[in-house]
Amino acid sequence: MIRFYKKRKIFFAISFAIMLAGIISLIINGVNLSIQFKGGAIIKYSYTGEINPDQAASKASEVLNRNTEVQLTDDLSTHSKKIVLNLSGNSGLEARDQEELDKALKEEFPEANLTLSESSVVEPFIGNRFLINGLIAIALTSLFIILYVRFRFKKISGLSAGVIGLIAMLHDVLVVFFTFIIFKMPINDSFIAVTLTIIGYSINDTIVIYDRIRENQPYYAKKSFEELVDSSINQTLSRSINTSLSTGISILIVCILAYMYNIDSIKTFAVPMLIGIISGCYSTVCLAGPMLVMWHNKKQASAL
Repeated sequence: MIRFYKKRKIFFAISFAIMLAGIISLIINGVNLSIQFKGGAIIKYSYTGEINPDQAASKASEVLNRNTEVQLTDDLSTHSKKIVLNLSGNSGLEARDQEELDKALKEEFPEANLTLSESSVVEPFIGNRFLINGLIAIALTSLFIILYVRFRFKKISGLSAGVIGLIAMLHDVLVVFFTFIIFKMPINDSFIAVTLTIIGYSINDTIVIYDRIRENQPYYAKKSFEELVDSSINQTLSRSINTSLSTGISILIVCILAYMYNIDSIKTFAVPMLIGIISGCYSTVCLAGPMLVMWHNKKQASAL
């Protein structure tokens, strides 16, 4: 049997190292908000032949000094190709800047026959409202989950179970956030989607362990709470690993295909999702249980 509580310092050190790496990356790279949250301009060109989206994004960023996301679309009915440039910023694109961008792209891809087809502006206040609503959704989801755990697991100290479940979830949310920072991915709607998914995924794993602790409690009445928790985690360990493995393999395939076909919108969802799944399994098995034992031991010591 794996003694998770005795190895807690190793697990805490690993998490601390991950958080430290994320904070250092945050200081170096900063937070890169996408056009969805920051506002900016959307420029669409029709083209023929082939265009490298990374090359186009690099050229646009060089000319305009703005973060640029590029997507290539293909209309199956008309067989027309379009390149979409999302230029983050607090304002739209002035005529002079648009002319410079147009000239630079046509020089970079002279055989693509680039033709401007659409230009639009995303106002900053719309993005800010979207970001705030997304963060509110994350906060409310966390709150309701903790309230559920609080009342569902009264027999194993519902308050401590709820708080520790929240800590484990926050750990996973930070891991997802730092994944965006480390890989220099723009914070967009994929961040909200991945975060909400990982919150549900992580708490589901935690609840399975809590449920096993509650079931085992009558049979471990004469043993320590540490043994009860360690035994319960070991009994559900194969389930946690198998669930994470099966889900992770599916997401890994999506990641591979996204990189093969260079689909940025899929990359910004699949990569953080894969890392979030690994983190969710790790935090449930290696952090939540030991922290629950620590809370219980501290409560017992203060009662004496």
